[in-house]
Amino acid sequence: MAELNMAKAKETYEVLCKMLDNKKWHYDKIEDDLVIKSGVKGDDLPIDFIMRVNPRNEIVSFFSWMPYKVDESKRIDLALAVCTANYGLADGSFDYNLSDGTILFRLTSSYKESTLSEELFEYMLMVAASTVDIYNDKFFMISKGMLTVQQFIESEQSSK
Repeated sequence: MAELNMAKAKETYEVLCKMLDNKKWHYDKIEDDLVIKSGVKGDDLPIDFIMRVNPRNEIVSFFSWMPYKVDESKRIDLALAVCTANYGLADGSFDYNLSDGTILFRLTSSYKESTLSEELFEYMLMVAASTVDIYNDKFFMISKGMLTVQQFIESEQSSK
């Protein structure tokens, strides 16, 4: 079973790499770990990605950590903001570590008993990039006191 999982994982990894190659996307491969590192410049903050094929769970995950940590005095406000943002997301979610102030965007898809396409990987990449680009500066502004959590919540509610 483990060999089958690894064979399917490598096949999935190759499809992911092919999509990136076809899009002429710059990335670094860590083939032994079935990991890809990449990034893009957002409207204001850089967006770094880790894409990982996990043979044990048969999933592909796109991860993007915000390039800052939230100051301790603003961590509860950010917890509320992350919950508000997650409520409105159709795909993916933000994970927030209250103890150290790190925020991670995660988008995952299973390839168990299926084959994932280049089109799905492109969709995952675009959703991850656009979602992080929409929220990274808002979360940063809350963490620096330039936007209140109440203003953020009102803005999210009015955009729905």
